[in-house]
Amino acid sequence: MKKIRFGVVGTNFVTDWVIAGARQDPRFELSAVCSRTEQRAAEFAARHQIPHTFTSLERMVAGDTVDAVYIATPNSLHAAQAILCMEHGKHVLCEKPLASNAREAEAMISVSRRCGVALMEAMKTTLTPNFRAVMEALPRVGTVRRYFSAFCQYSSRYDKFKEGIVLNAFRPELSNGAMMDIGIYTLYPMVVLFGRPRRIAASGIRLSSGVDGQGTVDFEYDGMGATVIYSKIANSALPTEIQGETGNLTLDRINRIGRVFWQPRPTAASGRETPEAPQELTQPADHDEYYYEVAEFLDLIGSGRIESSINSHARSLLCLEIIDEVRRQLGVVYPADKTAKP
Repeated sequence: MKKIRFGVVGTNFVTDWVIAGARQDPRFELSAVCSRTEQRAAEFAARHQIPHTFTSLERMVAGDTVDAVYIATPNSLHAAQAILCMEHGKHVLCEKPLASNAREAEAMISVSRRCGVALMEAMKTTLTPNFRAVMEALPRVGTVRRYFSAFCQYSSRYDKFKEGIVLNAFRPELSNGAMMDIGIYTLYPMVVLFGRPRRIAASGIRLSSGVDGQGTVDFEYDGMGATVIYSKIANSALPTEIQGETGNLTLDRINRIGRVFWQPRPTAASGRETPEAPQELTQPADHDEYYYEVAEFLDLIGSGRIESSINSHARSLLCLEIIDEVRRQLGVVYPADKTAKP
């Protein structure tokens, strides 16, 4: 079994989680870490037993220390860093969202194809056993009439924002905000299941820093509608639901699908409604939730493919095209929107 040597760039808590899941795959080998300061790189390396440290991404990918790079830096850096890695022949697993906007994503995909290296967005949810159960059960709902999804989570950084301290989560220069951070969890599964909508109508709250604090987006498809709600300034316990003419599928949490239920439509019998009991379709998870995205990425490298069939280039690009339109309607503009192609 060939080991794939990984370098990580970005040393936040998400990187810790991804490493924990990745180490459940015997093909994964953590070889290097790149951080802005030597001290931070050394501390992170000591915590995770990483043999090589760098403060320059170019130096890390120029040599033969790593085969692939996991990028978990601010959104505004994704495109330039991914392109640098791929142009040095390194495969790239890039945190969601893939880039600041669709234009950057197009440039990244072009380099992936030109250099023949794998590029995949690290959207964990759509690669889990429970999402696979949803895809397999989708025909049971019959003609789909509505997709509804909610992810609203009051940010621990919002209290600081109200005190006048704008942390990274609410900074437009880092291409952040509610849709980019958590709204994308409601959007990506919709794109995987139903593709491109015909119409988009967004409303929301734009904060004083210029990013969105929350939003609601309505989508029109042929024969069905979709609505997603997301927020970093309020909480919600609402589930995700796919409503069809013969029944509904319910997912408890769209960002971390713990349970999946099938509810057949009540049918008439002897002149009265006799609803059936829901059937649980939940699949046992035999690995950490972050394992599945890394395993999919390693499968790509091992088979010589440059994109996933689920988290595909086209779907990642479509998600950013939709987000670009949502931001346009909400008046959210990033510095990255005005810069030249990376």
